[in-house]
Amino acid sequence: MWNAIAEKLLDAKKIVFVTGAGISQESGIPTFRGKEGLWRKYDPMQLATIDAFYQDPKLVWEWYEERRHNILGAKPNPGHLAIAELEKYKDVHILTQNIDGLHQRAGSKNVYELHGSIITIKCTVCSFKDKITTGFSSLPPLCKCGNMLRPDVVWFGESLPQDVWKSAMEQASTCDIMIVVGTSLAVSPANLLPVYAKQNRAIMVEVNIDPTPMSYTMDVSLRKSAANALPGLVDLVSGKVF
Repeated sequence: MWNAIAEKLLDAKKIVFVTGAGISQESGIPTFRGKEGLWRKYDPMQLATIDAFYQDPKLVWEWYEERRHNILGAKPNPGHLAIAELEKYKDVHILTQNIDGLHQRAGSKNVYELHGSIITIKCTVCSFKDKITTGFSSLPPLCKCGNMLRPDVVWFGESLPQDVWKSAMEQASTCDIMIVVGTSLAVSPANLLPVYAKQNRAIMVEVNIDPTPMSYTMDVSLRKSAANALPGLVDLVSGKVF
């Protein structure tokens, strides 16, 4: 399935992945906008905005705690593992919209979390930030300074971490090949990353079950899941098949 760009893949020095919820779906983590997406069941304005958090912090925390326990019980699937394996052969960078940490657990090193991490918390007032290692005795949890703690994720209406976004733009603008995996490319500004790569004349590949608004700009579109498509990429680059 990768034969159409086999030579370019073998010659490429730097491959950048842009990943979304679809890559983690086969690990048992629901997507947001698919047929069974979370936003078809829940109102994001009641669970994923700063206003919702201050209006009912306990409700928001309960929802994120349920998601966190689900995520911590999940395992990286062959899609995550293939990307990590590819680092043995290429300079690989991952620009992910996911907050689940599965890329890191699969062994990937260069991961840029555009939307934060559900595994970490931060204070709503002071600069405190840390990983969550245990459960909380009460919700919402409080910081040592006395103010509320919140999930370290980017909610609707909030800006991306500027250091992470700057690095993501740099990686997208300097790659030889960009592979967009499991994302609808419906969320800004992450959906600008393929534009930066295209401006650098990178080869553009899409791995997604359904077409996206940017499918027409891709050099190759694979209508397969990440777990089915990405192991073949590793086989090609590692020389197992050609």
